[in-house]
Amino acid sequence: MTFVMGPALLFCPADRPERFQKAAERSDAVIIDLEDAVAAADKKRARGAILAQLGSSGEGPELDPSRTIVRINPAGTEDFEKDLHCLAHTPYRTVMLAKTESAEQLRALEGFHVIALCETAAGIVNAPAIAAAPNVVALMWGAEDLLASLGGTSSRKDDGGYRAVALHARSSVLLAAGAFGKEAVDAVYVNIPDLEGLAEEARDAVASGFSSKACIHPGQVAAVRAAYAPSGDEVAAARELLEAARAAGTGVFQFKGKMIDGPILKHAEATLRKAR
Repeated sequence: MTFVMGPALLFCPADRPERFQKAAERSDAVIIDLEDAVAAADKKRARGAILAQLGSSGEGPELDPSRTIVRINPAGTEDFEKDLHCLAHTPYRTVMLAKTESAEQLRALEGFHVIALCETAAGIVNAPAIAAAPNVVALMWGAEDLLASLGGTSSRKDDGGYRAVALHARSSVLLAAGAFGKEAVDAVYVNIPDLEGLAEEARDAVASGFSSKACIHPGQVAAVRAAYAPSGDEVAAARELLEAARAAGTGVFQFKGKMIDGPILKHAEATLRKAR
């Protein structure tokens, strides 16, 4: 199973069905949220909204299943079971499991493509085992819930940068995903007006190896897309380098005064994949 959605994934509360289509149109994939974005008293109505948008005839969903993710409540909760019962009557088969903490929790999601959201201390520590689960297609990390699980008060310092423990969690999830050939999704940027800070963080996500980044507002999508889109000069340089590699026909060669080997060529190939 391969996760190909992205790079800009946009959260949308499941109890706001009037926003579903707009969110899908403004992003690369929409995350219909049955967890934190919906108050406990409204979760039943939110599940009903997902079912209602299928239409009375059941001919087809309003949202494209290949570009739709449903964030479900944590495993072991009553809402988790109700979420699964709801999804059984829909074509949506990509889910994001909130507060994933162990590989065992994923067994109940057989038949689904799972984005495991590691946002507690247990989830971060167990990220490698979670990434190894066969139905997991991607890992995502969450900063604020993580710090709350540790008894902390904020994931970021006064200058806006992440605290050391948050950076450790971010790297741990990225490395676990990479070790098992799964994609990694970077956490949301909660300071909505700060598009410059978002753009900087998104560029770092690209350079570090995250395949996509989650957004909490439509206004953030453009900054994320721009970060993931290579410039024309970068694409041209990557093509020139790969052509030189084919002409050299050796494992290591010189190009414009620099030694070129396998890892550098992989960077160039990744640039062309992003351009496509």
